[in-house]
Amino acid sequence: MTRRSATAIGFIAVLLWALLALFTVGSAPTPPLLLNALTFAVGGSLGMIWVTATRGWPALRQTPWKVYAFGTFGLFGYHALYFSALRLAPPAEAGLIAYLWPLLIVLFSGLLPGERLGALHILGAMVAFAGAALIVLRGGADFDSAALPGLGLALLCALTWSGYSVLSRRLGHVPTESVAVFCVATAILSAVAHLLFEQTLWPTGLIGWGSVLALGLGPVGLAFYVWDIGVKRGDIQLLGTASYAAPLLSTLALIAAGVTQAGLTLLIAAGLIAGGAGLAAWGSARMTRTPAR
Repeated sequence: MTRRSATAIGFIAVLLWALLALFTVGSAPTPPLLLNALTFAVGGSLGMIWVTATRGWPALRQTPWKVYAFGTFGLFGYHALYFSALRLAPPAEAGLIAYLWPLLIVLFSGLLPGERLGALHILGAMVAFAGAALIVLRGGADFDSAALPGLGLALLCALTWSGYSVLSRRLGHVPTESVAVFCVATAILSAVAHLLFEQTLWPTGLIGWGSVLALGLGPVGLAFYVWDIGVKRGDIQLLGTASYAAPLLSTLALIAAGVTQAGLTLLIAAGLIAGGAGLAAWGSARMTRTPAR
């Protein structure tokens, strides 16, 4: 698999994550941890079917338990922090801070062997981040000091996912099939946390259960497998910056479903996000990487 094709596969995750908000709205009134348990159960089952079909069980048995602990921490930790942050702080501010992870991926990736961070990467990330900020902060609320704990959790959320994504690059020898185990373990941990901290409210009707299934198959299922391929074998800096397309595409999906309306802010944000991703892509094309040591 070439670096370019791996990057393209990784970008599928960004497209799938663009549907996360729409399907989450459809899954109401299911509480976050229960939703986490249900969707990761679907995503984990999907992975186990794939492992069985490709006869990947021997590779899973050879994978160290520390790798499984790392992957489970990344998936479960990110979602637990994200949902908690949005409970304790205004969604606009918390969402913006949590969406620092693409920028952090671009910046942290410069520390990886064989990778270098150029001025165009940084400029592109900042321009794209400005576009994401416009989308997330549309109609934002006034700052309240009581929201500080939630904003702190949102920052930990961004650090968790960016750290997981960048460190995954150093686990390039670990088979992507291991993500199935991450998903199953995350589903179990989420179920336990739900029983301890939440009231059980199941999805309602065809739309509710259909949204849960769609989440498990896509944004909380296939997305993690293709993202794993992308960050391990593709251009992680370009992927990190291109991830800013997710809030834009998510907004477009909500507009198409009639949940929100389009406006001038959306058009400006689209230009910033596309321009930022273009700058990062230009930077990757111009830069000659040093061999990994």
